[in-house]
Amino acid sequence: MGLLDGKKIVITGVLTDASLAFGVAQLAQREGAQIVLTGAGRALSLTQRTARRLDTPVDVYEFDVTVAEHVETVREQVRASLGRVDGVLHSIGFAPEACLGDDFLAAQWSDVAVAMQISAYSMKTLIDAFLPLMERGSTIVGLDFDNTVAWPAYNWMGVAKAALESTSRYLAKELGPRGIRSNLVAAGPIKTMAAKSIPGFKKFEDVWDDRAPLGWDVTDFTPVARTVVAMLSDWFPATTGEVIHVDGGYHAMGA
Repeated sequence: MGLLDGKKIVITGVLTDASLAFGVAQLAQREGAQIVLTGAGRALSLTQRTARRLDTPVDVYEFDVTVAEHVETVREQVRASLGRVDGVLHSIGFAPEACLGDDFLAAQWSDVAVAMQISAYSMKTLIDAFLPLMERGSTIVGLDFDNTVAWPAYNWMGVAKAALESTSRYLAKELGPRGIRSNLVAAGPIKTMAAKSIPGFKKFEDVWDDRAPLGWDVTDFTPVARTVVAMLSDWFPATTGEVIHVDGGYHAMGA
């Protein structure tokens, strides 16, 4: 038996086979889950192409979290395909160029608002879409990056991740009486397409492996995928509002 036998999972954020979300999708299938993917905008065709690299073909539905009409549309598509939803992976993040780099003060509210809606509020948008299909024991898991400190170049995306953590806690409070969990997995840096868009990402690569007591491989998404799949399973029935770090232990070390 697989860890996710019989589970029906919605996975967002698959762009390429280097995406963390792809690693989760691949492992979820191998652990017995039936999955569907969502994509948005110009990246939808990229998601569709990457979906063909999974072990088993899957449906890909359009879901732009900034388009209100997509909430109901994707819900009905997933209802027709899966019937119910046992788990959702939130792997959605974006910040305009002005929000990243060396000048924290350069970003205007119009830029920050985009980062906040897509990277944080979107977790609530996923619940808007799929809560009617979720039953007791279901879960939403989001991908996070530690934001207890200020990172070089990460700037307003770090602020958005702090908002994501708070959103997850409030979702845990709201959804707990329904028996639905909300948790985040704070991953160490991985060489994904999203990471390449962050100026100065190499600064993370250069120090992470040396400082993490367990070491860290920026090309290996397996530890993160395994943790997410475990969180999507029934093995953490009383864990909610939590942030699980999968970063080799880097976050716990002093400077």
